[in-house]
Amino acid sequence: MKAPIKLRRRARQLRAAITKYRALQHERDESPISPEALDSLKYELAELEERYPELVTPTSPTQIVAGAPLPFLKKVRHRVPQWSFNDAFTEADVRAFDERVRKMSGTLPTYDLELKIDGLKIVLTYEKGELVTAATRGDGVTGEDVTHNIRTIASVPARLKRPVDIVVEGEVYLTRSGLSRLNASRKKRGEPEFANPRNAAAGSIRQLDPIIAAKRPLEVFAYDAAHSSEPLPDTQTKELQYLTELGFPVNSEHRHADTLDEVFSYWRKWQESAREKLDYQLDGIVLKVESRSAQETLGYTGKAPRFAIAYKFPPEQVQTVVEDITLQVGRTGKLTPVAHLRSVAVAGSVVARATLHNEDFIAEKDIRIGDTVILQKAGDVIPEIVSVIKELRPKGAKPWKFPTTSPLCGGTGEIERVPGEAAHRCKVAGSFEQQARKLIHFAGRSALDIQGMGRETVRLLMEHSLVSDFDDFFELTADELRTLPLFEETKATKLIQAIETARKVPLDRLLIGLGIPHVGEENAYLLAARFGTLAKLRIASEETLSHINGVGPIIGASVAGWFRGAANRALLARLLKHLAVRKVVTPAKGPLSGQTVVVTGTLPTLSREEAEARVRGAGGKASASVSKKTSLVVAGEAAGLKLAKARQLGVPIVDEAEFLKKLGA
Repeated sequence: MKAPIKLRRRARQLRAAITKYRALQHERDESPISPEALDSLKYELAELEERYPELVTPTSPTQIVAGAPLPFLKKVRHRVPQWSFNDAFTEADVRAFDERVRKMSGTLPTYDLELKIDGLKIVLTYEKGELVTAATRGDGVTGEDVTHNIRTIASVPARLKRPVDIVVEGEVYLTRSGLSRLNASRKKRGEPEFANPRNAAAGSIRQLDPIIAAKRPLEVFAYDAAHSSEPLPDTQTKELQYLTELGFPVNSEHRHADTLDEVFSYWRKWQESAREKLDYQLDGIVLKVESRSAQETLGYTGKAPRFAIAYKFPPEQVQTVVEDITLQVGRTGKLTPVAHLRSVAVAGSVVARATLHNEDFIAEKDIRIGDTVILQKAGDVIPEIVSVIKELRPKGAKPWKFPTTSPLCGGTGEIERVPGEAAHRCKVAGSFEQQARKLIHFAGRSALDIQGMGRETVRLLMEHSLVSDFDDFFELTADELRTLPLFEETKATKLIQAIETARKVPLDRLLIGLGIPHVGEENAYLLAARFGTLAKLRIASEETLSHINGVGPIIGASVAGWFRGAANRALLARLLKHLAVRKVVTPAKGPLSGQTVVVTGTLPTLSREEAEARVRGAGGKASASVSKKTSLVVAGEAAGLKLAKARQLGVPIVDEAEFLKKLGA
């Protein structure tokens, strides 16, 4: 039976997503989604391909090993091809695996059960008992040479107890206690903390400088001899004993299982409570056919052994509350609903929002504002709502409907549903760029002045569905930023620090950032100075606003109308959860009291916004145009027409140095 169009599209999306996330995880040590969520994507794709074999492609993630080598590390071609395990998530999956083993091997298999450490696979090559290379798995054929870092790990033998030629596979990991100490140290130095032990271990091993790896509490467990100049034992259990005899560290928690009931019992033991007692992180167990001859009969698929499978633990889930549902606009004008959540810790990070995909997704799960929901972390970036606990639904909670208009869409703000799809989009072309300009202005120097939040960064955040409105800036995390192209650790940390600084904002700067029509820097200052607080300003009548000297009826109507808008009020409510808005202090008297000053051109050290703030702080009025009433013009490079007009009118002109002298600076 041919796969329906919807499922073919889904398979394409799954392949693209899995390929991207595996590349980020294996090549850049980043986790935009959690390993558990990535596993679930791979599982869904495998099911689709099994149901519809036509969907299988040669480059499907189910057919190839993940992890191209990083360009800055030396390449190593593996002597023995490297594989990754296929995954099982349910007892039914394990029973199906067992059935395949029975049919293909013609035996009644028994299994060696081993803990699946959440770390980084390492391939160790010894010649005559001496360690010669240590490499990452890479793409299965070529890995990265990380020998310089592996040699810093005390548990990895530099020399074996016998002069054997051998290729050994194992897992590099960071202990939980080690991660805690490492993060405490990084926090003291103002560095970002690692989200999980796996990323910390992988990042440590793939450094150019071995001093970094040496300072981190790394360990290794060996679990397989891929090749040896000596005859290998005839069972997996004996092979682990063999590795121990040679001097390798082997996890002692493995055990033999004659039946699947023993397999499930072992899995439940570690899934339910036992793993919390360990000082390393697990994400499941591994079943390996005990008999080596049966392993050789079963062989491999294109990417995985047929004689082994990883039986994964279920992902972590928590409950939280949907406080609001808003929209995000994409580059094509597509609108995506987003749930704003009561902040909750899940899978090592704090989550405050989750994508809701489209109107059909919300309707299918019947998600409403105020609902208590089960949240599952689908990665360090993208959480998902699994289900609603309807017994905890507040009275009066209404089904959410896609709005017909949105401020994100510009112009009339009209929204339409894409024919034949579940998606909605803005009717007005270029809505993405319009919203990008608003966000760039909000983060710019004249408004909240978020250092590092330039044009390209804003667009990048929007393209990756991390930011769509003003309040989204303040829900960004370092983990999210590190998943973006070219966003290395230092850059992410600095941007988060800049966002933290911007949370304390003067009222006039906030008014500028909101982009209220006709409200410029001088008007924003007048409004902030007159009302003192945002609470007073937003209830001011149009008449009251219009009678403020320097504001007038046009600006008064614009301000009053903006605060009446339901969407604007909702945005402001969300935004104020993140901000500490400071009052504007108006000096009673200063060196520029009663004077009108125009700043033009590029000053050596001060921005125009900073210079105008100095004018107001000194009791003067900052103006954007030169007239006979102008008291002083502060001119920098490329001053242009304003400077020429000042000369024509005989207005005094000073440079930045003279201006600062007048201020007593």
